Amino acid sequence: MNTPCLDGAGLGLRREHLFPLEAAVPPAIDFFEVSPENWLAVGGRLGRAFRTLTERHRFVAHGLALSLGGPAPLDEAFLVRMKRFLDLHGMVLYTEHLSYCSDEGHLYDLFPIPFTPEAVNYVAARIRRTQEILERPIAVENSSYYLQSPDADMDEASFIAAVLDEADCGFHLDVNNVYVNSVNYGYDPEDFLRRMPGQRIVYVHVAGHDREDDDLIIDTHGQAVIDPVWALLESAYRRFGVRPTLLERDFNLPLLDELVREVEHIARLQRRWQPSAWKRSA
Repeated sequence: MNTPCLDGAGLGLRREHLFPLEAAVPPAIDFFEVSPENWLAVGGRLGRAFRTLTERHRFVAHGLALSLGGPAPLDEAFLVRMKRFLDLHGMVLYTEHLSYCSDEGHLYDLFPIPFTPEAVNYVAARIRRTQEILERPIAVENSSYYLQSPDADMDEASFIAAVLDEADCGFHLDVNNVYVNSVNYGYDPEDFLRRMPGQRIVYVHVAGHDREDDDLIIDTHGQAVIDPVWALLESAYRRFGVRPTLLERDFNLPLLDELVREVEHIARLQRRWQPSAWKRSA
């Protein structure tokens, strides 16, 4: 699997940066990402500025509320609205979390799906139905999590690989989530990467986090990326090849220039591990 119309280094679009970016987008930013739930109903000056950006630049949609693993029926009416949004703005990719966030109502957080064969079949069927409604392939992201189901009879890596195979969808690799979970649950992140189906990776996230204790990290997207996460991103490039990669920063936002420097660092790592492709496009 690949994304022929997406490459390079990107930045998650926040409303605080919308108007400066409407005026001029730094050349380091090859594409943007938004969570559609935050933009579906936006109109007025914000909506016009957003439309100006989507007309001129490539965008990825990264969902927050589909609840692929949730017990409630899949929200197909929401997916119809989502398809209109993706089509209107020419979104080149749609990804969602391999988790759930709703039951009888929205839970406003992402919770882990039990790592069981039954859950594999359940989630994969919902992913396939999502792709049918959206009329495009999607990718699902490995999530950070802070509790484990006592019913689990698979580990996380096996569960992810099984879902991707059964759903026949893309993989959105979040390198920071791999690192966070490896610290919180005491596993080797390099071994986790080794077990991932590299041929399904279409998109990558990198982000910062908050360390609460020696063995507890919270995936806040509220800090700069740390060196071990950069190293793990390099390891992913070395193992799987360079994929389009986005910097997530959702809280504690710095000035745009500081974020651009981190995007530039992604681009430097990409050139290091795929120099021939960059020379051909120069």
